[in-house]
Amino acid sequence: MKTSIKSTIITAALTLAAAFSITACDSNAGADADYKVAIVKYVDDASLNQIEDAIIAQIEAKEKELGVTIDVQKYNGQADGTILNQIAAEVVADDVDVVVPIATPAAVLMQSATEGTDIKVVFSAVSDPVGAGLVASNDAPGSNVTGVSDAIDTAAIMDLILLQNPDIKSIGLLYDKGQASSTASIADAKAYCEGKGITVVEKTGTNTTEVQAAADALVAAGVEAIFTPQDNTIMVAELSIFEKFTEAKIPHYTGADSFALNGAFLGYGVNYVNLGTLTADMVIDVTVNGANPATTAVKTLDDGIIMVNTETATTLGIDYNIFKDSCSELKTTVTKQEF
Repeated sequence: MKTSIKSTIITAALTLAAAFSITACDSNAGADADYKVAIVKYVDDASLNQIEDAIIAQIEAKEKELGVTIDVQKYNGQADGTILNQIAAEVVADDVDVVVPIATPAAVLMQSATEGTDIKVVFSAVSDPVGAGLVASNDAPGSNVTGVSDAIDTAAIMDLILLQNPDIKSIGLLYDKGQASSTASIADAKAYCEGKGITVVEKTGTNTTEVQAAADALVAAGVEAIFTPQDNTIMVAELSIFEKFTEAKIPHYTGADSFALNGAFLGYGVNYVNLGTLTADMVIDVTVNGANPATTAVKTLDDGIIMVNTETATTLGIDYNIFKDSCSELKTTVTKQEF
């Protein structure tokens, strides 16, 4: 038995004609596969790459264990709706068995594209599946869509901010207002701060240039800490903004460990390797085992892992050991591009 992992690279020449070039290596791969799976990653960033790698590793392991062949096609949407729409058309035309969108924007688009087909959707890293309209409920999704949520406990992150600075007066909220994954967490953060009498300063951006300007505005506003949920736009920009915050002695608290990898002070959330592995297990369930997504409950993780960037912590002068009793595991990293 051979594993056939096929990488499909989408590149775009964004002209008035919106011309696209699609290149697939080994275009005949999967012709004799038992199942075809398309992984559609919203954007190339440390968080989503980590999830994608874990999904593929677990699928490969399950192939060997179960004696099946799964053709995996990898797509990168580059955070571009036009590219994602073209990817959707490709995977539907290819009549794959399962689409695995990683992150909310990709999941919403793949849900729409597969409606009325026999293609199953198993999403990964969707913070609020019900709020995004992907499922009727987490317990009973009700259609061809189910998956794994990376929902975070926003109050727990805000508690960490107050643990480190009990007298804090102002907190910045940095996010992309167009990212559905941020909506619920930002609302929760506002409610938390209101209840504690903490002033909130909101700044948003929809691309790296706008995020950089938003970061500068938060520094100028004199906020004492900054919170960002699992927002892919901010994740992509993190390497270009973290030094602004550390130089101003402002800790950046975030909803994923990969932010800390890219320079943020702290990330709190689920283990993305475990999340990717669980996603792959659900893919196997709806293919090999024939499970129905409509009745397959959305899965969540309760890891409560804190990742601290030790270089940033040193610059900020913060003893991160104060967080040891506030999580299931306290991990450390230094600033780099990928895990």
